[in-house]
Amino acid sequence: MTSKITAIALSTAFVAALGATLTIASATDAHSDASNPAVKARMEAMKVIGAQTKVLGDMAKGATAFDAAAAQAAAATMAAEAAKIPALFEPQEDDPESEAKPIIWDQWDDFAAKAMDLENAATAAQASLTDAGSVGPALGQIGGTCKACHSTYRE
Repeated sequence: MTSKITAIALSTAFVAALGATLTIASATDAHSDASNPAVKARMEAMKVIGAQTKVLGDMAKGATAFDAAAAQAAAATMAAEAAKIPALFEPQEDDPESEAKPIIWDQWDDFAAKAMDLENAATAAQASLTDAGSVGPALGQIGGTCKACHSTYRE
């Protein structure tokens, strides 16, 4: 009984994380016309992360077949882009297309820590993506880090 409840809870958490992650991934495509080069670079990095999230999301949903090399490459790309986030956001730049909240620079240490959380989750995912059953949990971890940051620091 307990294992059945745990499985249901994990499935519910995965579906919620997948929905939030895919929403984040699709939202990154909506705004990429920033005129400020610093903001455009940030948005492009987020777009790359979103595209890799979609690769994993499609595998998790069964829309594409599981491919360990592609899944691991997606996670590696996410980790590499996540590592760039603090440097990309360090200059306090703005643009009408930016969804970054000014609180980023007021709470810089927390923001940078959340970027590192994404990098760590994506790095861990890269090592764990060995079969179709591993995609959901990995994506849940990644999606949780995206949500943790975006809920505070993104419009």
